[in-house]
Order: sequence, then C-alpha cells, then structure tokens
Amino acid sequence: MAEIGEKNDIALVAKLQSGYESIRKQLSKIIVGQEQVIEQLLIALFSRGHVLVVGVPGLAKTLLISSIARILELKFCRIQFTPDLMPSDITGTEVIEQDPATGARSFRFIKGPLFGQLILADEINRTPPKTQAALLQAMQEYKISAGGNTYQLEPPFFVLATQNPIEQEGTYPLPEAQLDRFFFQIMMDYPSLEEEKEIISQTTGSYQPEPESVLSHGEIIELQDIVRRVPAAEHTIEYSVKLARSTRPQDESSPEFVKRFVGWGAGPRAAQALILGAKARALLHGRYAVSVEDIRAVALPALRHRIIVNFHAEAEGVSSETIINRLLENK
Repeated sequence: MAEIGEKNDIALVAKLQSGYESIRKQLSKIIVGQEQVIEQLLIALFSRGHVLVVGVPGLAKTLLISSIARILELKFCRIQFTPDLMPSDITGTEVIEQDPATGARSFRFIKGPLFGQLILADEINRTPPKTQAALLQAMQEYKISAGGNTYQLEPPFFVLATQNPIEQEGTYPLPEAQLDRFFFQIMMDYPSLEEEKEIISQTTGSYQPEPESVLSHGEIIELQDIVRRVPAAEHTIEYSVKLARSTRPQDESSPEFVKRFVGWGAGPRAAQALILGAKARALLHGRYAVSVEDIRAVALPALRHRIIVNFHAEAEGVSSETIINRLLENK
C-alpha cells in the first residue's frame, strides 16, 4: 500500500490541515460550540464514512449539516423521512413519456434526492424498513438500481442521518446490522450556559452571516485518498482489533463486566472505523501516522452503536458508552 511521502502528498496533507481550520472558522460564524461534533463529522467525511447523528430537537443539526454542504460546495439534499415515504421517493422513479410527433412512448428515469452529494436523512427511524433499506443500500454500494438499470452516485457521497432520542412512538428502529453500516454515531448535547446565551444573541438579531467556500468536491476526493495512505503501525492495528474484540461477550479476552452486560459486541467494521477515523484525526492534528491516542479519541463514536447491551445492563442503567469508557480505562 502506498504511504505518505511524496512531495505532492505532503502538500495535500497541508491542504487538509488548513482546510480543516478554515472549515471550523467558517462554521463558527453560524454554529456556536459543538467543536467535538464538528471534528467527528469531518473525520467521518474525510474517511468516506456515513454518520448517524442523535440529538433532541432544536440543537441545529440541520443547520450544521447544510452549512457544511455550503462551505464544501457539495450538492445538498434533505429528505424528511415519514411513515408514508416509499423507496422510489428517495431513489427516483421511471415515468412514461410520449413523443408528440410520433406518438411513441418511452420510459425516462427521474432521479430522486439520493443523487446529491451530502444527504441529510432527517429522522430516519420514522420511515418503514423498505425505505430505510433503499438508503442503506445506496450508502453501502454508492449506486442505485431502478428499472433494470444501475446508476452510479456522484462522489463524494456523504449521508448524515438523524434520530430523535426522546420520541420512539410510531418509529421503526434501525436493526443492528443496519446500524453497523454507519461509520460513526455522533451524540449532540445541549449547549453550555454561555454558548446558549451566544446562540440567542446571534439568532434573534438581523445579522445573517454568510460562510465562505473552503474546498471543492474534487479536493475532498483527493483528501479522502490521502487519508487512506496514512501509515498505521502494527501495534495500533492490534490495539484497535483487541478493543473491538473485547466488546464481544463470547470472546475469551473480554472482561467480566462485558460478559455480564453486553448481548452483542462490535464486528470487524468497528476496527476498520477505529483505524480509518484515527488516520483522519492524525492528519487533522498535523501528524503523519496513527497513534493509540487517535484510536481512543474516536472509540465512542465508532463503537457506541455497535454494542448492544442486555436486559441486565438496562435494569442497572449501564449504557454502551459506559462499557466503552470502562474498556478504555482498562486498556
């Protein structure tokens, strides 16, 4: 595998670092706080991973995502998931057209909102499984099949799905196998007192900030390629694999509290997300190789949705985050 070393690679790394700082600067005009959320979103983007964002209403999830699309010059499409949404509503549909001169009829495919570059799948758990599956197939394969034809999605193709954690009535929770396809699950929390005061001050006046574009979609693809070439030493790969395996209650290396509280642990995709996320984080922080600290920094978003706790854990208030934090303390 090619590694960073050529003069052009070094220039691309410098562009990634400066681009990251510029993106944060532009987002700070619109979004108050949420630095960790922004970093994790950009790590996922440069790692070619999709993200599930969980947070209560009113935390500016949609504003954050649409602002990133504007700053990165990506075609933004928002899909509001509802119980009556059909797969063809998001992938596209074939319509019959008639030639007015000859009267001949033919089918024409009209592309749906999935043919964007940055897709906001708002409240993904409010739509039936068949529509969820259509989105997840596009996420996995970067293409859509309709009417016997296959259509390639334009890169970079980045899906940000949202879920509301406080309203579960009438929803269709994503199965564990589908959750595993998300690179990260990012939690958005309430702002601090000072941040909330600043939010109210900024959003109740007449001033409307205009963020500037930072990177083009072609540059993003280049930077995604350079992330893959960041070297990961054998001990960092071993650390990520052992961390993922220690979440599985049936594994002999897992500690007693995992065997007691976890019903199902993380699979191989978890270790992949740990290493790729660590590679992107290393570059964003100005380093050319992965460290164990980078892996630990992305452990929560990479693992929290891949660990299924059992009824013992639910009864005692033990969450997947509790499990991950205890594992990090022991490793």
